[in-house]
Amino acid sequence: MSEKTSYPPSLCRLINSLSRLPGIGRKTAERLSVSLLEWSDEQLQDFGQQLLNLHQNVRFCTCCGNFSEGDLCPVCLAPNRQRHLLCVVEQPTQIPVFENACCYQGLYHVLGGKLSPLNGRGPETLRLAELRSRLESGEVKELILATSSDVEGEATAHFLAAEFAREGLAITRLAGGIPAGADLNYADGATLALAMTGRRDFS
Repeated sequence: MSEKTSYPPSLCRLINSLSRLPGIGRKTAERLSVSLLEWSDEQLQDFGQQLLNLHQNVRFCTCCGNFSEGDLCPVCLAPNRQRHLLCVVEQPTQIPVFENACCYQGLYHVLGGKLSPLNGRGPETLRLAELRSRLESGEVKELILATSSDVEGEATAHFLAAEFAREGLAITRLAGGIPAGADLNYADGATLALAMTGRRDFS
């Protein structure tokens, strides 16, 4: 049974679309939709054009998998990054967390998720071939496993450590300080900086 509403159909469709976004409930979607009615035509046209061009303008870095507007993201293009350090994260959204904490000057590799057999996500769903290719160059001397500290993140870290163990490559894990089960997307900068600085050998 559908929810009764006095909103016109066009506004209802906008509310339904906004409520599909993560963290946006029905009431919040209603407030946002009504607020958009107060925008000028020019503001709405610009907003609509940004949405239309989103897939065209934002892509994934061909090297690390980060969000980018070109083939390579700003981190990969930066000449002053420490290229012997490679930090493995689950999603591109976790890279700004590290960057804003100003605790790391190496490069990144985005897995595109984490192992979750119950949800049908095995090793074949992760960007492992790309990671292997980057490690084979020999430039990387330390692989930092920055997957989340929940069960799936820990399992992914153990899998990566076993898969890529080799002579001359140090494999480390973020130190304590990040609560067990925490999502790195929500870690504060000070805690993350402490965890990165005190990272430990992973064995």
